[in-house]
Amino acid sequence: MIELPNLYMFIIASFLLCLAPGPDNIYVLTQGMTKSKKAAIVTTLGLCSGLIIHTSAAAFGISIIFKTSEIAFNIVKFLGAAYLLYIAYQVFIHRNEHLDLSGQNSKVELKKLYLKGFFMNVLNPKVSIFFLAFLPQFVSPQNGNVPLQMILLGVIFMVLTILVFSLIGVAANILSAKLIENTKIVKYMNICTSFILGGLALKLALSQR
Repeated sequence: MIELPNLYMFIIASFLLCLAPGPDNIYVLTQGMTKSKKAAIVTTLGLCSGLIIHTSAAAFGISIIFKTSEIAFNIVKFLGAAYLLYIAYQVFIHRNEHLDLSGQNSKVELKKLYLKGFFMNVLNPKVSIFFLAFLPQFVSPQNGNVPLQMILLGVIFMVLTILVFSLIGVAANILSAKLIENTKIVKYMNICTSFILGGLALKLALSQR
């Protein structure tokens, strides 16, 4: 259904976009640095679950609401920024806690990380607008069923994102494992993480359609 030249171009473009520094992969990187490989992977799965919502919204035209309605865009945008600030605050107040890079995260903690990733992605209206602009470029209307083509492209993007983000999180965890013996470094890593999240919240709050 999707023409092969379009599919190849889409895969290359998606891979490069996954590697480009952004709020999501930076968040995964910090999870790998401050928690565990498993935490980074679960966070990635949460973020990518949010992509299902954005893909569906783009495929069926719901994202157009965010593109045309300033009020809807701002409501979701500020909710997302507030959520990021909340996470940043939680990291900051627990900045002196020892980092656990063993990978032995409890099921409850992993569930929380998954939900954090999911809501962080869903509450970013710019992702919906991005998908609305990005996916149609690789769709061939003459091949029929445009929504299905967009959904297939969204699934491919999600799989690539899972692979790339997971590798980023695991690599960050391996590098961080050499630093955790120093308690001051642990504290500073947590502080840096909270400021990164705060910066991402500010960037989202100031973003325009």
